[in-house]
Amino acid sequence: MNHRPRTRTVLSCGLLLVPLAVSTAACGGSASETLSTDPYDASDQISANTPADGRKKADPDKPLELAVKGDEARITDVTATDATGRYVRGELSADGKHWRTIAPLAAGTRYSVQVSTEEEDGTPGRKTLVVNTKDADDRLTVKFGPQSGQYGVGQPVTAELSKPVTDPKARAVVESALKVDSTPRVEGSWHWVDGKKLHFRPKEYWPAHATIAVHSNLDGLKISGGLYGGPAKPVRLTTGDRVEAVTDAAAHQMTVLRNGKSINTIPVTTGKPGFSTRNGVKVVLGKESFVRMRSATVGIAAGSSDSYDLPVYWATRVTWSGEYVHAAPWSVGSQGAANVSHGCTGMSTGNAQWFFNTVRVGDVVKVVNSGGATMTPFDNGFGDWNMPWKEWRDGSALKNRASTTTGAAEREQNPAADARLRPQF
Repeated sequence: MNHRPRTRTVLSCGLLLVPLAVSTAACGGSASETLSTDPYDASDQISANTPADGRKKADPDKPLELAVKGDEARITDVTATDATGRYVRGELSADGKHWRTIAPLAAGTRYSVQVSTEEEDGTPGRKTLVVNTKDADDRLTVKFGPQSGQYGVGQPVTAELSKPVTDPKARAVVESALKVDSTPRVEGSWHWVDGKKLHFRPKEYWPAHATIAVHSNLDGLKISGGLYGGPAKPVRLTTGDRVEAVTDAAAHQMTVLRNGKSINTIPVTTGKPGFSTRNGVKVVLGKESFVRMRSATVGIAAGSSDSYDLPVYWATRVTWSGEYVHAAPWSVGSQGAANVSHGCTGMSTGNAQWFFNTVRVGDVVKVVNSGGATMTPFDNGFGDWNMPWKEWRDGSALKNRASTTTGAAEREQNPAADARLRPQF
């Protein structure tokens, strides 16, 4: 079989003395013969195990296979890509007669397959195939949080899956497709909170004024069995200044730092014995200029000596169970001297308003020297930073790989939908 659409200028003797623009050879050949590198159409040389025109959809659970008809040509290269530019890995037989994919095809995806061939005399050929795969019946979707916007340097990234993933290999597929990229670059890792939830955080807090892009490459990818990845809306986050509020419960004061420098020291009161404020790092979850705090919502019996029903202003939330930094004008006499609250950090109305206006969601609030337990990592807000880095990395399905990723994001929460979201003061 010969598909050569060209002839070659053969210089069998003598020396070419004329400019290359002139179609003349020293001896032999014809003035009408020109050199050409355009490959011929190899369509009738290549067969595939699926229709090459894209009209009939291929089964993504089966490998794509190509073969050369006859003995006069071989396959030299195959490039298969989807519309987003993702490549499919494949292997070519030693004799160049067969090629097949060695990675699963994506479901519901259109592939362009470029096949290069070569005849025995070196003449190149080419064929382009279009392969459309069937859609998946079972899809796993991802929801990233928070919404795009600006956050504090303590804000973790979260990913909510539409169904649980428990198999380690399937988790590795999912996690490797969830991308977090930041400028400047930092070391970070995903951590599986449970089968449906992952958090991403850097080893340290995010840099101030970082840009973070979160997206998924999971759409169409095979996860396990008949489960394939679905779409996810990307988010873009930025961080502001590095704002940290450090409350020393024993000294009864809060120090607020911006980019490492103290900008205010505030007299405070924290939780009294039996209601001690949680130690450790918390992250600002939201801000409410007014909230009504009732003791019954946190299990304190009405009419008891610890019951309360108070209007509270300038309330900055740090746990979903109701721990705030807020105005407490009724305890000004104890602020800076004693701990008399039911777990919240109380301060004067003026200081609470200043704090409310200074911090943003994602900023860091740390409590030290309290009699309370340490803030838990995941079940009451964002206590992610209280988990040691090694333990955090152990929660990754890719823990044996290098963790030089970058990024941040937070899961959007709806306080009204959670029965635990009760204020305490």
